[in-house]
Amino acid sequence: MKTISNIILDKSIKETLFLKTAKDSDGNHITLSEQMAYLTHFIQNHKISHKLSYSQKALEIIEEVSEYLNATDEGNDIVSEPAVDYSYSLFSDIVHPRFPSVANPKFTFIDLFAGIGGFRIALQSLGGKCVFSSEWDANAQKTYFYNFGEIPYGDITKESIKNCIPDGFDVLCAGFPCQAFSIAGYRKGFEDTRGTLFFDVAEIIKRKRPKAVFLENVKNLYTHDNGKTFAVIKATLEELGYVVYHKVMNSMEYANVPQNRERIFIVCFDPNQVKNHHQFSFPERTELTHTIHDCIDPEINDKALFYGAKFIHYEELKRDMVSMDTIYQWRRQYVRENKSNVCPTLTANMGTGGHNVPLILTKYGIRKLSPKECINFQGYPKEYQFPTSIANSAKYKQAGNSVVVPLITKVCQNIISII
Repeated sequence: MKTISNIILDKSIKETLFLKTAKDSDGNHITLSEQMAYLTHFIQNHKISHKLSYSQKALEIIEEVSEYLNATDEGNDIVSEPAVDYSYSLFSDIVHPRFPSVANPKFTFIDLFAGIGGFRIALQSLGGKCVFSSEWDANAQKTYFYNFGEIPYGDITKESIKNCIPDGFDVLCAGFPCQAFSIAGYRKGFEDTRGTLFFDVAEIIKRKRPKAVFLENVKNLYTHDNGKTFAVIKATLEELGYVVYHKVMNSMEYANVPQNRERIFIVCFDPNQVKNHHQFSFPERTELTHTIHDCIDPEINDKALFYGAKFIHYEELKRDMVSMDTIYQWRRQYVRENKSNVCPTLTANMGTGGHNVPLILTKYGIRKLSPKECINFQGYPKEYQFPTSIANSAKYKQAGNSVVVPLITKVCQNIISII
């Protein structure tokens, strides 16, 4: 019996089935990735499928899959099975992912610009159920699928994908990209955000009216363009009727994670649905007791991670990197030691090598962090894994773009206690 993984990998099935007839509500062709989003969202939310806007399309695709597989797999009588029952057979390899959905959720949420699922881990751990996810990067989609059994929808700017977002969810979360707004002076209003991805977030908030909104971005969002960009974002959220709270926090100061990573966190409440929103507060500072040794595996001996004589500045690295109890960086012309005993801010370009890549000294030599060590420094659970099918460069990018899970969890705890 073929499973969903077989279908993803089977080129002939892609060509004869998934690229054949599926179209969205506007009559446009649905890509393979989008069809997989329909299918996997449906199977992870089948118990509440009657409430979900994507269920009918998912059932149509399942019916087509069943007809195709019945015609090609002799001896398998699967057409006669009910669609939901059949979907369990088809999805047998992802019904129980590494981080399964909550069976009896306390609340529901959607995961926009989902990356590799940091928000999702946090909210699921608190009893939440994700009813929609979106992430355009194909490699990040694979990692998300590998851990959650769900392919996120793609380009959230497409109206057909916005139409897949169900009504009635409680929390919208998004680590949205920070695009520069072209603003001539500061004007209050929704129109100022057009042409940016934040506009799409705001548009979804306007249509769906969640109880709470949780946004995360780089620290510089707050000061960008002399504060005008953040002022427009805040004014837009307030224009939509939300009360806005915000704070810049460092993961090493607020989450006991040994990484120097400052981010701005924006939390909003609909005062009509959350009367006690004024009781919300951000987490308090906490003592940093974890060290880099909690995140680094000293037994790694993967030759691809180590620096050698071929690196033009290798002699400088050998001369200056003398301690196994710290993290270094090559800073164009010199070696910099991070004397605070934490990891410097992880970035999306770590996989490209060169300037600012975190380096460590082990008994095997000088090397960069592994992708797994990078997500350790983002506070991901030990059982979280990257799929082997994607390149290390993509894994580094995903880790650098991600969120610090323990800090996201702390903020989410305070949000859920309010709503």
